[in-house]
Amino acid sequence: PELVQQTTEKVRQIQERVRTTQSRQKSYVDRHSRPLEFQEDEHVFLRVTPTTGVGRALKTKKLTPKFIGPYQILRRVGPVAYQIALPPNLANLHDVFHVSQLRKYIADPSHIIAPDDIQLKENFTFEVPPISIADRTTKHLRGKEIPLVKVIWNQTTGDATWELEEKMRELYSDLLETS
Repeated sequence: PELVQQTTEKVRQIQERVRTTQSRQKSYVDRHSRPLEFQEDEHVFLRVTPTTGVGRALKTKKLTPKFIGPYQILRRVGPVAYQIALPPNLANLHDVFHVSQLRKYIADPSHIIAPDDIQLKENFTFEVPPISIADRTTKHLRGKEIPLVKVIWNQTTGDATWELEEKMRELYSDLLETS
């Protein structure tokens, strides 16, 4: 009987310590968290992390964003879960997310970007014409000389590549004559 009493007393002490620790952890979380609620048809950003699956669904890039979107909320599924409208490239993801994975989107008219008129080919590709020729050089390989030109594709972003002069002469002869 005394052994049973000692054991139950130790169990009671352990349970009390667990309750104290849980209470302390809850107070830490409550101090830093705020209750988030969204309405239907609001727009939210979606956090990109491996746990949401979004990070794996996106093609790996050197600089991946923390949030993507905005996406529209379709409905509230539970007290802390929302169903959002995902684009076709994220169709392999489950469309219900915890509120902690969402951030409110505040509409701003300056965020609206006018789309460029792009003529798509049948295979959904498009051709970007070069802006100008910036530089010329000759590459020497095993006794062979290969003439190259530096082509500026986008003036604002500074996108440029080195291309074969012969290929550029075939495709854009007028551009080479002006440079």
